[in-house]
Amino acid sequence: MIVLKSAEEIDRMRTASKYAMELLVGLRQYVEVDVRTSELEVLCEEMLRKRGQLKAAFKGYNGFPYCLCVSVNDEVVHGMPSGRQLRSGDIVGLDFGAVYKGFYGDAAVTYPVGLIGSNAERLISVTEASLYKGISKAFEGNRLHDISHAVQECAESEGFSVVRDFVGHGIGRQLHEEPQIPNFGARGTGIRLKKGMVLAIEPMINEGGSEIVIRENGWTAATRDGKLSAHFEHTVALTDKGTEILSAL
Repeated sequence: MIVLKSAEEIDRMRTASKYAMELLVGLRQYVEVDVRTSELEVLCEEMLRKRGQLKAAFKGYNGFPYCLCVSVNDEVVHGMPSGRQLRSGDIVGLDFGAVYKGFYGDAAVTYPVGLIGSNAERLISVTEASLYKGISKAFEGNRLHDISHAVQECAESEGFSVVRDFVGHGIGRQLHEEPQIPNFGARGTGIRLKKGMVLAIEPMINEGGSEIVIRENGWTAATRDGKLSAHFEHTVALTDKGTEILSAL
């Protein structure tokens, strides 16, 4: 069931979403050569403690042990910040969710470490562009898969592939709500979008093939062919005033 949100509920989600992105932007300066992913988790927790009513969405979620997801190179999503040392040429996906007064916000970015290759740079750029292409189709009266098609078209037109095993999602009182939002699909299909919907749109785009594997920790998804993957996410609301990116700073 899709739960439509009131203006007051969206306001709480705006606070959670903006903080999620604010934290990710704050971590940017620490994503550098020789830093360990565990250090990013410690910094995340320190930032969170300073914000009082805000809580981390991921820690303890279905047993996930960290506040922050840190996915390096071929890791698509749900990477664990367990101590890997970053090296020049790596790309790092950071995913963070926050809770404010019972409502969730979710955001993700991908950052370069040191000097990265031209294809890695292009992958990051195209993945972020595909997010905004998807968001441009998220408005009342449109169809859900109009978002999906826009993401897929942007990524595949540049020679990249779209992850099909993980999707975006509705968000609200729960981190994951209906509807699911695939990053591929046929234009003009899917449910009709309505005012009050809040969506976490999150393209996961691979340098090579779309197939993924789950690592031994039971959480981390990685590309089957070992090639790079990038991830961006915004929380978006359909409001009386139009479409708003709640996690935009």
